[in-house]
Amino acid sequence: MEDGQVSVTHPTAKPVHPLIVSSMVATAFFMESFDSTVIGMALPMIAKSFSTTPVALSIGLTSYILALAIALPASGWIAERWGARNVFCAAVALFTLSSTLCGFAGSLPEFVAWRALQGLGGALMSPVGRLVVLRSVDKKDLVRAMNFVSAPGLVGPLIAPPVGGFIATYADWRWIFFINIPVGLLGMALAWRFIPKGRDQQTRSFDLTGFCLNGVALATLLLGLDLAGHAGDARWIGLGLAAFGFAVGWVVTAHYRRAEHPLVDLSALRIKTFAVATLLGGSLFRMSIAAPIFVLPLFLQIGLGKSAFEAGFLVLAHSGGDLGMKVVTTATLKRLGFRTALIASAAVFGLLMASLALVDANTPLAILLAILVVAGMARSLQMTGLSSLQFADVPRERMTGASTYASLNQNVTRALGIAFAAIVLNTSIALRVGADGGPGLFDFHVAFVAAALLPLAAMLRYFTLPADAGRHVSVGR
Repeated sequence: MEDGQVSVTHPTAKPVHPLIVSSMVATAFFMESFDSTVIGMALPMIAKSFSTTPVALSIGLTSYILALAIALPASGWIAERWGARNVFCAAVALFTLSSTLCGFAGSLPEFVAWRALQGLGGALMSPVGRLVVLRSVDKKDLVRAMNFVSAPGLVGPLIAPPVGGFIATYADWRWIFFINIPVGLLGMALAWRFIPKGRDQQTRSFDLTGFCLNGVALATLLLGLDLAGHAGDARWIGLGLAAFGFAVGWVVTAHYRRAEHPLVDLSALRIKTFAVATLLGGSLFRMSIAAPIFVLPLFLQIGLGKSAFEAGFLVLAHSGGDLGMKVVTTATLKRLGFRTALIASAAVFGLLMASLALVDANTPLAILLAILVVAGMARSLQMTGLSSLQFADVPRERMTGASTYASLNQNVTRALGIAFAAIVLNTSIALRVGADGGPGLFDFHVAFVAAALLPLAAMLRYFTLPADAGRHVSVGR
């Protein structure tokens, strides 16, 4: 089970047709995955509306992920306390309302605030949605229902770039957020009608200390990293906040190790395969794939002069390579083994990211497409390998805690990757033309080279894995 949810059964609920429940939850999953991807195509237009630079809008992406990461570990306890149906409906309502408010935002601070609220809704919507399926569907239908639910996580990011590019080019960027309104209203109505009502009789104690320390650490770290990329006094304030965030992170880590019922269980980090796939190597690679989410759409539009619509289809090629690779991922992992597959895919992805530093407006479209497609394939192999290897050696009794930490780590590293890319871009701009300049082709090339170093560093950690790591995992099952 994912996202740190405890697997509990509902003793009194009558099973509901799996297609009904899974369709409702899948709709929510689609909204979240689509929304988190589509915004990248509209960054130049949003920046123009707010009279700021596209690079400054990185905080609009990280604020969403930050709020999601802070609230996600508490989602299981909240669902136990107030009931999965109530929490799921409230989460969809919050996500829909905050999406609407994003569309009406009149300034960057206002937009950032509503994006953070949207992240809070997303933190409850997806993991509690999985819990709703587990509680509402008969066991004989569970595999089919969960497969149906997980599909939008692949479809959303695939269609978001061209749809977002079309809206940003031929309409108003605000419609990117307004299109969630009818979907959210329909989802809430159906969820309230069909999801069984109920809650657990007992709940575990809530780790309030861990929750507060975790929030302070993440907020100060990511805000500090965002400010660190700016010129002048803001850079030093940002570095100070980031250092404070790291320090609080050490404190909260110590607390999690001592607490009787910690918000996040760290015991799985003692397992070699989990530590490498999640923290030591996996974190660096996840940062490297988050950076292009922010940099690539800007590079295509500002650096190469493409329209948002054209850029959307080029980003689609990147996602298409990811999806196409999944057809042969299982056979590739079986043939190469996890260690070799992780090393090879990290090397290929890093080299291809670095090769984008050689791309300019005169580069043939076929070459650019080839780089993006093959990079997507390498990303797909790496992420499937990491996801499979993560829990290969984790005992069943530690699975829930390990899943919570893995989900938290995944969202934090996404935010760190975007913040890292923004720092590199802002620093390059400041050194080249001063604090008030906009990004040029050279700045994007620097960002791609910096992003390429992350998977290459992750590759060094993969060399520490035993050659037969994950040998007992059936990746094809």
